[in-house]
Amino acid sequence: MEYIIIAILIILLFFTLGYFSKKKHYKELDRLEAWKMDIMNRPVLDELSKVKQLNMTGETEEMFERWRREWDEIITLHMPQIEELLFDGEEYADRFRFKRSKEVQKLIETKLVEIEKSIQKILDELNELVGSEEKNRAEIEELKETYRSLKKSLLAHRHSYSKAAGKLESILEEVVQKLGEFDECTVNGNYLKAREHLLLIKSLLNSVQEKMELIPELLLETQTGIPSQLEELKSGFAEMSAQGYLLEHIQFETEMDRLESELDVYRSYLEAGETSEAKNGIADMQESVNDLYDLLEKEVMARQYIYQNHPVLNEDISILEFENEKLKTETSKVLQSYHLPENDLEFQRNMDKMVSQVSKRFLLIQNKLDQDNQAQSILSDELRELEEQMQQLKEEQAVFTAKLHALRKDELEARDTVNTLKKRMSEISRMISKSNIPGLPSDYVSYVGEVRESLSDVEDKLEEIPLDMASVRIYLEKAETSVEKLYDLSKDLVEHMVIAEKVIQYGNRYRSKYPSVAEGLRKAENNFHNFQYQEALEQAAAVLEKVEPGCLKRIELELES
Repeated sequence: MEYIIIAILIILLFFTLGYFSKKKHYKELDRLEAWKMDIMNRPVLDELSKVKQLNMTGETEEMFERWRREWDEIITLHMPQIEELLFDGEEYADRFRFKRSKEVQKLIETKLVEIEKSIQKILDELNELVGSEEKNRAEIEELKETYRSLKKSLLAHRHSYSKAAGKLESILEEVVQKLGEFDECTVNGNYLKAREHLLLIKSLLNSVQEKMELIPELLLETQTGIPSQLEELKSGFAEMSAQGYLLEHIQFETEMDRLESELDVYRSYLEAGETSEAKNGIADMQESVNDLYDLLEKEVMARQYIYQNHPVLNEDISILEFENEKLKTETSKVLQSYHLPENDLEFQRNMDKMVSQVSKRFLLIQNKLDQDNQAQSILSDELRELEEQMQQLKEEQAVFTAKLHALRKDELEARDTVNTLKKRMSEISRMISKSNIPGLPSDYVSYVGEVRESLSDVEDKLEEIPLDMASVRIYLEKAETSVEKLYDLSKDLVEHMVIAEKVIQYGNRYRSKYPSVAEGLRKAENNFHNFQYQEALEQAAAVLEKVEPGCLKRIELELES
């Protein structure tokens, strides 16, 4: 009985799974059926009817017949095949041959996708054809008007284009030829070919329009603008040569020959209507002409600079040499009283060498100026470079001089600081004396000795000859730190002593009542008598805070008031 129940359950499970699988496959087959019906109901024939409004000849007629054949083939051949496949797929599903049904569904989908592509291709080509006819009709009149306008302008201003007018006319004649071919293609229904002719006409007209805009301007440049600039350059070059300017480095004649030769080439380009090459070439020529102007102007400015600055630089050299000698003398005097680091001495020696080099270089430039065998621009560049070097040396001299002067100032400041530290030590002594302190801890006394020794070291350093200020600064910094630390230690020492004494006195009221307080205060008194005031304060405060919390704070406030 148990096996029969299991068998029944398995059969029920099998039929349940089969039912849902069949339902899934039916749903997919219904989708494919709907897709097929959608394709069959497409208004492709309505779209094809638009073509009949065109001239049904030539390529238009050929394309129309091909599209119609392709659509008929889809409807009469492919769709029945798909219908049969749908029937097969449904039959396989009914027989639970789901794998086979799936294969058929994939085949149907592949065929439908191919049909969709075929239909889309037909519609794209159709739209391109119809669109070409519409665009052609909309644009051709505008292009014809452009042609008439350009033709009229060329006839009215033919002289502005010189020999290039013939080239422009030949392009316009080609436009006329293409317009005829366009009309012929349109009449014959070859709208796509007509579109190609139209785009070519547009390109030709754009080219003519651009050339007609550029040629007069470029002709003016080649016939008047640049030639006048070249003549002006020749005149300026001759005048400057007569005035004694050395201009061989410019290679003026060679550059002029090149420019005049190129000018003839670009004129021939313009006569042939080749504006692109001429435009770029003329722009390069103008840049070259500007460069020549700049070079000649540079020579004029260089001579002016030399005329104005040569005497000044000569005087500056003398001042620089004088300041250097003064600096050497001052360094020698400073060395008698102060120790200078080796790098400062090396700097002074290098400064002496560099001033000597600058002087020799100036004399060399002076000889070149006297011989007058080099271009002014070259000599002015050398003078400018020399001027910059001199300015740098002046600045370095000023820095080193200030450094030497600062040594005496630093010495005086160091001595003033030592006096200030001595006064601070006296202030510390008065503070200790006024406090009536019973005695001083041994480590405090020892540190006082160290501080006095530190001050003595600074004074000894200040008495050395030559005086080494670098060492003085190190010792002085140590002494300043030590004195300030001693001052803080002294304040703390006096404060601890006073508070400890008050706390011990205050705690006497608890001696008889609290043995622990009596013992703690006894230890505190021992520390106090041994001059360990901080330890005494801590010991006394610790035992009193246990019997009277906050008493230490109240005692401190009373002392402050």
